Amino acid sequence: MNFIMERFVHSRLPDGGLPIMFTIHGGTDIPEITLDHFEGYRGSKPVRIGNGAAFHQQFDIYGELMDAIYLYNKYGKPVHWEIWKAVREILDYVLTIMHEPDMSIWEVRSNKQRYTYSQVMLWVAFDRGLRLAEKRCFPCPNRENWMRARDSLYEEIMEKGYDTKTQTFVQSYGSTALDSSILIAPLVFFISPCDPRFTNTLDKILLPPEKGGLTETGLVHRYDTELSEDGVGGKEGAFSMCTFWLVEAMIRASVYEPKYRIRAINLFENMLGFSNHLCMFSEEIARTGEQLGNTPQAFSHLALVSAAFNIDRATGGSRS
Repeated sequence: MNFIMERFVHSRLPDGGLPIMFTIHGGTDIPEITLDHFEGYRGSKPVRIGNGAAFHQQFDIYGELMDAIYLYNKYGKPVHWEIWKAVREILDYVLTIMHEPDMSIWEVRSNKQRYTYSQVMLWVAFDRGLRLAEKRCFPCPNRENWMRARDSLYEEIMEKGYDTKTQTFVQSYGSTALDSSILIAPLVFFISPCDPRFTNTLDKILLPPEKGGLTETGLVHRYDTELSEDGVGGKEGAFSMCTFWLVEAMIRASVYEPKYRIRAINLFENMLGFSNHLCMFSEEIARTGEQLGNTPQAFSHLALVSAAFNIDRATGGSRS
């Protein structure tokens, strides 16, 4: 939390926002450079250092930040007054950008859009701020504006982030593309895991790509790269994090819809088989079962731990 507070104080952008990433030393100068003299792993050019996404607008970060602060207050130490003042400043800033397009979690390199994932996480930002204010009885001068923003985001997501024809949540407003990032929705308590809108989306994601889904040999892809213009191009492997999100979403839904329980456990155990010799996971898994992308990947392991915890809680420690 001290690291986060230092970023609040020293790294705010001129408009009041926060950079999306920092170096381990807290810096924000992370230019992306292409190293043309390297061939890359198995000829997978280009080889880059740094990260061009460091300068992207990814509004989902505010939901992830606020959820972390809320959980820190709940399971760690009660947040102090200076943290609360910083929270108020950030959420008042979010009020000014909540209807703008961004690049979202997948760091697309094409046009900005109103990504459904980002809108859900902006809802999370206001929700956690309001919950924290109530739990700690903190003064909240903009409480009514935060509440209106939270409610407005929810209704807009249900109207524009959901396609009534396909009966699924979509990648972005105006799109019909399926995106597995929506699996986060019940995990952050945006929607019930047994809501028909979500279970319809869940069932569609579980289908193989040739049937319009995103799941292949028990592994989940982010989206169909042929239908979604991300500015990167080429094909990619399945995403470890998304696969664990699917498992957790299914195990949460299984409390009300038992049909999901066995499949969730089977998918989880199948996924464990793709870890390396150190039982660690990369960012992606190829069709061959080989690990691809960033290795090890923190996101993958966070999703793994959360999925395992929720399976254990739902089954009482028994996977049968």
